[in-house]
Amino acid sequence: MSPKNLDPKQLRRTSLSDRPSKVSFRDFASPVRAGMDVKELLQAFPRFLASQTLLEIAERIAAAHREGREVVFAIGAHVIKVGLSPILISLMDAGILTCLAMNGAGVIHDVEIALRGQTSEDVGPALDQGLFGVADETAELINQAVAEGAQQGKGFGQAVAGRLLDARPPHGEWSLLCRAAQKGIPVTVHVAIGTDIIHMHPSADGSAIGKTSLQDFYLLASRIAELEDGVFLNMGSAVLLPEVFLKALNLARNLGHAVRTFTTVDMDFIKHYRPTVNVVERPVRLGGKGYQLIGHHEINLPLLAAAVFEILASGGIRT
Repeated sequence: MSPKNLDPKQLRRTSLSDRPSKVSFRDFASPVRAGMDVKELLQAFPRFLASQTLLEIAERIAAAHREGREVVFAIGAHVIKVGLSPILISLMDAGILTCLAMNGAGVIHDVEIALRGQTSEDVGPALDQGLFGVADETAELINQAVAEGAQQGKGFGQAVAGRLLDARPPHGEWSLLCRAAQKGIPVTVHVAIGTDIIHMHPSADGSAIGKTSLQDFYLLASRIAELEDGVFLNMGSAVLLPEVFLKALNLARNLGHAVRTFTTVDMDFIKHYRPTVNVVERPVRLGGKGYQLIGHHEINLPLLAAAVFEILASGGIRT
């Protein structure tokens, strides 16, 4: 069969010079060379997609810091396990990171780094023997700190950070909890019962865990209440912390706090449903902007922090 009423000779054509185009050489990457400084490297990025998203996020974090606004980081434990604590500590030291939210696993890995300089056991072989997560020192320090903290009206993060700092651990300089305690930066810990290895230990007190974690939820909500023109960044938590953030934001708004215009960021290896809707989309319906930066934490967070510091030091990156 031959096509009917279709004659390519009748094709309506336009000039390439008149046709709108989305890509121009002006937005291409610049060549890289040995010895480039941070600003030169960032300026060499192409002006497309994730490279521009990263720089926009950095500009918004820098702006929030200049204006004395909240910059809240919520992290999953993997962020610690890929060696990024020093980057977050540098943001604490500079006064950029104003509040840190973690899950229970994050506390476990941070405590183990502080105590022994190492963490993250090989789960498979240990599970085969029923010996996964039974290290005594980790559970005893955290569970005892939480039990005492519950009696003293402290939150989970404050209780464990204070106990860990008082213990003067040999590797405390690598600990987020220790540095936060030294700098007076709030750390909130949000726990799901049964998800953490320390819950298997006889020292675990469910009422204390629940009480101190709820206290931290209220503390985080009080910081979210001040998030106007600030930044909330979720990195590596696919379910728990995006859910906590959404409820904290709702509580703040319900109690009359005008939290409408701010920046949200989700950083993870892949796109997940809950961070997409609970961090990037729903919270900024009234104003502000949500970003998603997909990729490896161990690459993206150092680049993001470097961009923030460079913007604060030199006033900008884009030329």
